[in-house]
Amino acid sequence: MKPSPTPEAGQIHESEGEPIHTQRAALVTTAPMTPEEAADRAKMVVTLVRGPIVLSETSINNAATPAIGLAYIAGYARHFGYRPEIIDAIGLGLNQIVPLERYPGYMSHGLTLNELLSRIPKESRVVGINAMFSGEWPLYRDLIDAVRQHCPQAVIVAGGEHITAMAEYSLRDCRSLDLAVLGEGEHLFYEILERVRRKESLLDMPGTALLDEGSRFIQTSSVTRIRDIDNIPWPYWPEGYLQRFWDAERSYGGQYTGRDMPLMISRGCPFQCAFCSNPNMWTTRYTLRDVDEVLEEIHHYIKTWQITSVQLYDLTAIIKKSWVVEFCTKMLEQGIDIKWSIPSGTRCESLDREVLTLLKKTGCDFICLAPESASQVTLDQVRKRVNLDHLNDAILTARDVGMISRLNLIIGFPDESRKEMWRTLLYGLRMAAKGVDEVLVGVFSPYPGSEFFNRLLAKKKIIIDDAYLLRLNALNSAFTDLKPFTVSKHIDRLELGIYRFFFMSMGIVIGYLFHPSRIVRTIRNIYFNNRAETALEQRLRILVRKKQR
Repeated sequence: MKPSPTPEAGQIHESEGEPIHTQRAALVTTAPMTPEEAADRAKMVVTLVRGPIVLSETSINNAATPAIGLAYIAGYARHFGYRPEIIDAIGLGLNQIVPLERYPGYMSHGLTLNELLSRIPKESRVVGINAMFSGEWPLYRDLIDAVRQHCPQAVIVAGGEHITAMAEYSLRDCRSLDLAVLGEGEHLFYEILERVRRKESLLDMPGTALLDEGSRFIQTSSVTRIRDIDNIPWPYWPEGYLQRFWDAERSYGGQYTGRDMPLMISRGCPFQCAFCSNPNMWTTRYTLRDVDEVLEEIHHYIKTWQITSVQLYDLTAIIKKSWVVEFCTKMLEQGIDIKWSIPSGTRCESLDREVLTLLKKTGCDFICLAPESASQVTLDQVRKRVNLDHLNDAILTARDVGMISRLNLIIGFPDESRKEMWRTLLYGLRMAAKGVDEVLVGVFSPYPGSEFFNRLLAKKKIIIDDAYLLRLNALNSAFTDLKPFTVSKHIDRLELGIYRFFFMSMGIVIGYLFHPSRIVRTIRNIYFNNRAETALEQRLRILVRKKQR
């Protein structure tokens, strides 16, 4: 699916007969637009909003990345003639970090709510809010309430991981919110726009939830999935939007090459880890895009924006070996000469020497694997299906072929013993000594939508309120936070915080001591090269740039 053309001011975009995506088999394919319908859609004011990042005062987080979710929703709506405007507090307020007076101990990264509000057209008929992270919900609730005062006639819709996991809670906690979108939002949001335009009821909208006039919670159906993801229009990136992130030297996951482009090659994940909200948001249906369609999108970005790399935002990018081999082979055949990386973590089953050699040959210099634990006992408890021997072979083979590698580990699972936790931490140090470039250690938090969250909630081990939700921002905190939020039965907050700080620090030291050539690389990247190889280098680059300004 090619990108929707960007109309000039006042110009109407028609569908040009491209195949129209359907979300469920029962949906009827939309008829071609009449000139009157096209004009009606084009003049309807639609606004898509992402609020600022919320982080604890101890954080040095580098999570400012382009809003690919809103870009996909905007691209889909534009394909059908709507003209949504994206207002991204993060993109418009990069490097603007202020304390949140209403929530002591926390800060926001991006525009303040008043600054954000001033950019939202008061005549908006529909305002879509991207509420991904539960730790940010208190501030997003404030944002939605403010939007209601600013645009009293607008239909306010919210979607994302948090909304999908906690639809009823969010609707009751924020009465300004009209409708919750569950799961993937592209087609559902388009259907909402159609109903609002035609002044039809939203009560029976599939894949949504709301409170009726009697405050009864109504969820029309379970989460739905888009069947044919190759017919989803590419993300719509407004003029100058990506340039702000490039000028601020922001990237996803650590590697930075100058003009890094977000990309998704798949949707969903077939696994059911007990700590992950994926099954609730995406179900367990995993779908890969067509290789040629992905390559066409990359060619478009190279031609349009002269990108230097693509960074995969997928939940689980690599599962099917044949797909990866075909993708890499065609990249080489077509002479695509850019870097690319897999920073969000992927599976190891398909990562043998053949695949890793191909990845490196095509410019994939960075890969992240997420075993979470080095204890089989813990892996069984959290239902993480991973073969540690295979994973170790994959990560060390990646090192051998010249790739930058990272491991993501988690400590503090509810039933994890101190012995099993130490097994994981010592494993991280061993892998750092063997050449893994980064070993990140996180403290487990029960995220809404996950199996662990539901268990703990049922046992009344957690109580949902603002304090609890804000504590989930520990996931975004620096490892210097010595008292992270935890639900561990055996290890208290301070002990976990000390372990995380000590072992992450030691992992960095061991990495540089055992591989001193990295010292030269890091100095070059921070002061001389327009790139970063790891998350640590990227953070150091940003700190140095701030001081130089």
